Amino acid sequence: MTIVAQVIKNKAEQDIFTISPEATVLEAIKIMADKGIGALVVAEGEKVVGILSERDYTRKVTLMERSSYSTTVAEIMTSKVLTVSLNNTVEECLQLMTDRHLRHLPVLDNEKLVGFISIGDLVKAAMEDQKNLIEQLKQYISG
Repeated sequence: MTIVAQVIKNKAEQDIFTISPEATVLEAIKIMADKGIGALVVAEGEKVVGILSERDYTRKVTLMERSSYSTTVAEIMTSKVLTVSLNNTVEECLQLMTDRHLRHLPVLDNEKLVGFISIGDLVKAAMEDQKNLIEQLKQYISG
């Protein structure tokens, strides 16, 4: 079984993009667009205080006709952050994401942010696990 530490190690993009809760939503959206990502970790120093996703923006700014220029990240971020550790399995993370309708999870190691994984990262790892299992079964069957 693949664990989160392996997923992070195998990711092409290792950077973790964060934003301050005091930043404007416009600043956050510009970062997401520039980096081609769907969410940012909201942090105060080293402490994770929220996540801001495209979904948050759509529901809490666009649909509510709020201004991206004057609305702060703190006003619309998801503040009840679920996190995982380096030792969680891909299956555990996928189950958590499915149960809670999440697409991104911060990864903490001793309360320190060390990664940010998406459902796409996890599905890719799960598919690789399945390929490896199939190959092992083929070898076993063929002797």
